[in-house]
Amino acid sequence: MTTPRTGAPSETYVVIGGGVGGGTAALALRSQGFTGRLVVVCDEPRPPYSKPPLSKEVLRGEQDAERTALRPPAWYAKRDIELLTGIAATGLDAAARTVELSDGVTLTYDRLLLATGGRARTLPGAHDVPGVFTLRTVEDAQAIGQRLVPGARVVVVGAGFIGAEVAASAVQLGCTVTVLEAEQVPMERALPSVLGQLCARLHREHGVDLRTGTAVTDLQPDEDGGVVAHAASGERFPADVVVVGIGMVPCDELAVRAGLHVEDGVVVDEHCRTSDPDVFAIGDLAHAPNPLLGGRMRVEHWQNAQHQAKVAAANMLGGDVVFAEVPWVWSDQYDVTIEITGRPRPTDEVHLRGDVDGWRFSAVLTREGVLCGCVSFNRAEDVRAVRALLTEQRPVSLQQLTDPDVDLSALAATPGR
Repeated sequence: MTTPRTGAPSETYVVIGGGVGGGTAALALRSQGFTGRLVVVCDEPRPPYSKPPLSKEVLRGEQDAERTALRPPAWYAKRDIELLTGIAATGLDAAARTVELSDGVTLTYDRLLLATGGRARTLPGAHDVPGVFTLRTVEDAQAIGQRLVPGARVVVVGAGFIGAEVAASAVQLGCTVTVLEAEQVPMERALPSVLGQLCARLHREHGVDLRTGTAVTDLQPDEDGGVVAHAASGERFPADVVVVGIGMVPCDELAVRAGLHVEDGVVVDEHCRTSDPDVFAIGDLAHAPNPLLGGRMRVEHWQNAQHQAKVAAANMLGGDVVFAEVPWVWSDQYDVTIEITGRPRPTDEVHLRGDVDGWRFSAVLTREGVLCGCVSFNRAEDVRAVRALLTEQRPVSLQQLTDPDVDLSALAATPGR
């Protein structure tokens, strides 16, 4: 392993991004011994913060935006971290090692970390229609939350995790909720159909009017001051507020301008290093190899960004740490926590165990008889067990995986053979 460098006072490391990845990286650089100049560039007017509460507690008014911050501004100042909030990075010259900022300042760096995350997809022209929102920032959550009053007509476009969480929050606030999903079942491209059907059932049981196979063609202002969602079928769905939750795209513009290798995000190696050895990338932005599951992937979840940040920080300091984790994501909807580990595909075989009707069950996923993932509904212990088995790359028989009497936790705790 290369001897870590603590950084001379003349060295400057720049972190671009104000999410959990950028904030965690800055903290890790200082805790791992970096003593040079450290600058964190946040385009939002607040210190780095965690975004999972936006579609839940913040949206419902149960948590103040300030509580999402990883650390207060004074914490960064105490550790001599320059926190630039409300300022965007507008240009990156990798050859000159410079970053242009929106306030006209140019930063020169020795090493750089891109943690710019992604931006919400939307429908053409939707940003010009009053009452139509996407959810990606604190300000988005606050603006939507102000409109989620009892009796409000809410239309959510998209039944993925963000759309589903917004729908659940709106129901809990007493709104009338319609979800329009273009696919035949929710999450059809990510999960086996039976699991998408169960997600649909969960929302319908809570009073959501979930319309699958319903593609929205456009959103237009309504004559009563609201919004109308027009479907390809010709149906009209009037609403007081529309939230578009159809996924995100990585914010890779800086990397493209700098000539870095970009393909479904910024391509990095197992050390979080880009095609430029002095530029690293993490989080939603990073298209990284997975030594445990094989292939490459972008993982859009806070834990992945948080853990990659620590690895990237170590390697920026001259380390040789490999990022190798089995992905794990979760979503809270009503009183159900859905968790997913591994790399599911729609064609995976599904083996249910537990109480499906009582919403406490899991689906062990296999591919050609080999364990490849798990999806749980209020049964986190099974996800933890499967994740451990995948991490250790231990062979498990199909008979054990499909037998509901076999305790997966005990199986994972058994020493490997």
